[in-house]
Amino acid sequence: MFSKILIANRGEIACRVMETAQRMGVACVAVYSDADVAAKHVAMADEAVHIGGAAPGDSYLRGDVIIEAALDSGAQAIHPGYGFLSENPDFVDLVEAAGLSFIGPSADAIRKMGLKDAAKVLMEAAGVPVVPGYHGDNQDPEHLSGAADAIGYPVLIKAVAGGGGKGMRLVEQPQDFLAALESARGEARTAFGNDAVLVEKFVSKPRHIEVQVFGDGTHAVHLFERDCSLQRRHQKVIEEAPAPGMTQAMRDAMGQAGVRAAEAIGYKGAGTVEFIVDASDGLRPDRFWFMEMNTRLQVEHPVTEAITGIDLVEWQLRVASGEALPKRQADLSITGHAFEARLYAEDVPKGFLPATGTLTHLQFPDGCRADSGVRAGDTISPWYDPMIAKLVVHGPTRAVALARLERALHHTQVGGTVTNLAFLGSLAGHAGFAAGDVDTGLIGRDLDRLACAPGPEPCHVVAAAMRALGLVETSDDTGFTLWAPVRRAAHLGWQGEAIVVDVQVEGPDLQLWQVGPDQIRAERRDGRWRIGWQAMPDTALSGSTVTVFDRHGLAFDIVDPLDRDASGGGDTNVIEAPMPGLVKAVLAEPGQQVREGDRLAVLEAMKMEHALLAARDGVVAEVLSAEGAQVEAGAALVRLQEE
Repeated sequence: MFSKILIANRGEIACRVMETAQRMGVACVAVYSDADVAAKHVAMADEAVHIGGAAPGDSYLRGDVIIEAALDSGAQAIHPGYGFLSENPDFVDLVEAAGLSFIGPSADAIRKMGLKDAAKVLMEAAGVPVVPGYHGDNQDPEHLSGAADAIGYPVLIKAVAGGGGKGMRLVEQPQDFLAALESARGEARTAFGNDAVLVEKFVSKPRHIEVQVFGDGTHAVHLFERDCSLQRRHQKVIEEAPAPGMTQAMRDAMGQAGVRAAEAIGYKGAGTVEFIVDASDGLRPDRFWFMEMNTRLQVEHPVTEAITGIDLVEWQLRVASGEALPKRQADLSITGHAFEARLYAEDVPKGFLPATGTLTHLQFPDGCRADSGVRAGDTISPWYDPMIAKLVVHGPTRAVALARLERALHHTQVGGTVTNLAFLGSLAGHAGFAAGDVDTGLIGRDLDRLACAPGPEPCHVVAAAMRALGLVETSDDTGFTLWAPVRRAAHLGWQGEAIVVDVQVEGPDLQLWQVGPDQIRAERRDGRWRIGWQAMPDTALSGSTVTVFDRHGLAFDIVDPLDRDASGGGDTNVIEAPMPGLVKAVLAEPGQQVREGDRLAVLEAMKMEHALLAARDGVVAEVLSAEGAQVEAGAALVRLQEE
């Protein structure tokens, strides 16, 4: 076993790897960028090495600097986590050339699975079912169009490199194929530097079910399946294991296919074989097809750990250090059911826009596993993925596990940034999801309802006002003057709406609140406040914001009634950056006639690209930023001429 390893990653996955490695007696070296000087993974590590600037290209993607840090620190191996360099075969070659061990598969195995078209040819030869489609080298548009005709519409055009939905287009009619092909190629060329595509049959009721595999370079086992069908824009939101409705016949067939895939490339370590499943007639052994193989540990690996009792990171370390597979297939079994929900800093009503901010409050309930790379006081950086935590629950049955997930989401407390917590709560309570009737289109079909978070009740307003006025922790003389009980007013804001409430403080344990037409009694009994008929929810104050921890978090602004913002109406002619980021492209120029919805600029932030659109028809007056500029939230990028 290694005595010291370096973790070439950051955030949640770096912390996760350290937890297991340090428990096994293995010292851990962290690497960090300028933005991560005070990060949680740095604090957890036995030692840490600075590797460069905040941008990933200046730090976490600098393989030569990371290898030098490993050698200088005396580490014997590098664990890549996921993302960044984890599936870069050239990095693996450099690691091994330096005399270090790579805790993961060989460079050859990564290369074989790196391009979707080549991987599917290889899998077909290994006896793994592959989606009907064209994966050949002929990229002539007319040839691809003819292949689509032969496959039968609807079809998917997919970039052979990359993932995350980039370079992917659904085409339902032959006449739309060539335009969709041009669009997909352009996006793939920008994202991956490779505009080659493949064409596949589109599955009408698709489920995304993947098999966790683990190999020693020769033999492999599978650790059963995960269902990752709850997706938004091809990004997973909630995962579960095992898959609902799974039959033993199909589980055996998928598991064996996953093992064949791993053994066909001499796979070593943890990997995931992803399948698309046609669920239009239930789960059937002849209705699943290979999509791709992720040659690394997956974000959702904790649900597999929960149902199998296996620590996959421990297995990674043991196999990478030369040990045999810890268990045979016959030794592996499923116990109960598990869910994982991905908690992100993102503004759901604004189209799931990634958010930044300092976490003024962060607390997870008992009874769930919370894998997180941040703590209260940490800042969500614009440079990286805005994940706050993965909440994982386990139960003896799917129904019990789902109830535990709902409870865990309800009692999770986050202050200082907007999150998708309410969205996750709505999704966990969705009737179709509860019934196990899931497919990759579920979120899209019900998005408006799922994204509509409930507003505050009068009791929430009172709780916020009590915290704003300092009336939660009271003393014996609170509420009294020489002549009469104290009456005060609180001015709050809720999503732009002004709220004014009055309170008459009768004493340290009694307050009478007027919220619109409602009079509400706040009374402290046995040390705990009650507002009306219910216990007061927890609250947190940060600057001029009060967060009430109910309904997945309700944030109120504290408003100064004397403050007057002369520019409150804003300039509707100016297109601003919605968040800090890098100006990836400027698509407008002075004098250009634009129409509402036209793309004027592209901002890159948190590993995603965001198109900034014209809000109305008009003429560009000024371009106020250049391609390559790093801008703050609210920075003016393009200004239209006055109407």
